[in-house]
Amino acid sequence: MSTQIKAVIFDMDGILIDSEPAWQLAEQTVLNSFGLNLTLEEVEQTTGLRIDQVVSYWYQRFPWPHYDNTVAANKIVNEVIAQINTKGEPMLGVIDSLEACKRLGLKIGLATSSSSRIIKAVLDKLAIGHYFEALESAENLAYGKPHPEVYLNCASALGIAPSQCIAIEDSFNGLIAARAATMQTVAIPAPHTVNQAKWVIAHHKLAHAGLLPALLGNLGR
Repeated sequence: MSTQIKAVIFDMDGILIDSEPAWQLAEQTVLNSFGLNLTLEEVEQTTGLRIDQVVSYWYQRFPWPHYDNTVAANKIVNEVIAQINTKGEPMLGVIDSLEACKRLGLKIGLATSSSSRIIKAVLDKLAIGHYFEALESAENLAYGKPHPEVYLNCASALGIAPSQCIAIEDSFNGLIAARAATMQTVAIPAPHTVNQAKWVIAHHKLAHAGLLPALLGNLGR
């Protein structure tokens, strides 16, 4: 493998597991119970943000009485975990991608805006925890994505320079974070957003994770 790429850092929701619909449904259900009337398109605007930032984002726009960010965020997280436990499935090509990283001698990390509770639920459900040498959450950081700190922390935990890492993302906020961390980037957008112009900021764009092994192999030549 080329000395230029020594580690692959995966986002989690929408990359390892098809959990974005679960997040969107949970956010709609909980936030609309406070009197908001958010559409799916509106909820998608906050994809990639930490859940407390999501709640704060919508409260700033449509304030509701008896606001408690922690309570609202926990309700959303509990609903997402319930859906992961009952319906969670790996995204297409994820296991092949993780195996390819091992085969190519690349370190593997996880950098997510989701909480440690969500990370545990996903890794347990998919039985993939053994692939990862570093698990980093933005849960307790001052800023979540699009701030680069969670990616920088993951690179540091892996012992690899950020410029020698490639980040795999499905959200625009995540790509901004990875780019700001000076990493190479791969966007794997949700199919209904694939033609949006914003993905031009990624170094590479793939239709699904099953195409990642070939890309990593080519980068190593």
